[in-house]
Amino acid sequence: MSSHLKKLRVKIRENQLDALLVSNATNRRYLSGFTGSAGFLFITQSDAVLATDFRYVEQAGIQSPDFRIARIGGGFAGWFPELVNTLGARQIGFESDDLTLASYRQLVKAARKLPPKSRPSLVSTQGMIESVRAVKDVDEIRLIEKAADLADAAEEYAVTSLRPGMTEKQLAWELEKFLKEKGSEGLPFDIIVASGPNSALPHAQPSDRVIESGEPVVIDLGTRTQGYTSDITRTICLGKPSAELVRISRIVQQAQDAAFAGISSGISGGEADRLARKVIEEANYGEAFGHGLGHGVGIDTHEQPRLGQNSSDILAEGMVFTIEPGIYLPVWGGVRIEDMVLLEKEGPRIITRASKLKLREGS
Repeated sequence: MSSHLKKLRVKIRENQLDALLVSNATNRRYLSGFTGSAGFLFITQSDAVLATDFRYVEQAGIQSPDFRIARIGGGFAGWFPELVNTLGARQIGFESDDLTLASYRQLVKAARKLPPKSRPSLVSTQGMIESVRAVKDVDEIRLIEKAADLADAAEEYAVTSLRPGMTEKQLAWELEKFLKEKGSEGLPFDIIVASGPNSALPHAQPSDRVIESGEPVVIDLGTRTQGYTSDITRTICLGKPSAELVRISRIVQQAQDAAFAGISSGISGGEADRLARKVIEEANYGEAFGHGLGHGVGIDTHEQPRLGQNSSDILAEGMVFTIEPGIYLPVWGGVRIEDMVLLEKEGPRIITRASKLKLREGS
């Protein structure tokens, strides 16, 4: 965690702040390792404080050796003024995209308890820690790859588990049991199993629909390993795929391959999206690809960078993100292929390896 703090302190200095108050739970865990449900971080160039209540003091001491633990109770007024006065911080950033309006008002009220000469200025910040999180270190990559391996195994298990008469809910439950029995720390999101017409809904929920032979079955799932997640989608088929399923799958795979070949460090998320979207548009399915190409993956399943038509996020070495083009046709169904990649000097390296639907007629 000390390397994460070091990177953040550079950002704090660049933003001309004396300190940063961290309220977002994911950012709190990223910087400190603390997994409790309540608490704040207060970070300066020379100090790092984890303020939490009685329930978590001992846990915080174990999980966050780089932090000084402060026991707090009640709202900001009970601890924030004293901490600010002790550290002498005058320009204090806060996470405005996380703090509620009510909490912000409490924070302002607490700051006003200090004498005018030592009263801090509260500075709104957005995405400061998230931009640091976007580039993964070696340890983070190792955990993400481990999570990806488990997700691969679950997708392969789906192929062997799918049988005539099975419903979407039954397959989703089989996959959830498999993941938990194999060691996933819960699921980062609900498993999607969507068959036939339901697969035209990118975020469909498993239903009681019986999966039929020859139709698309979209399976989107993720795992969690020591806090880090994975995300993968495969479109599979019970029995022989229909000719249309083979054709649509081939187009989606070509779009993904174009992204694999063209993505490099320094391009924007919008440029990356265009690489795949062009293939789908040229096949006359542009209107059927309604979401972005991908998203960053780390502690959160969706984080920076964003790969979409209007994204200005710049891709850089060390980023882990998905490449997931899709085509969705009402009544018929849909096809999505999603893989996670690590962007390296040579380009994106695929870290999800589960088998994909065979694209040969009669397979």
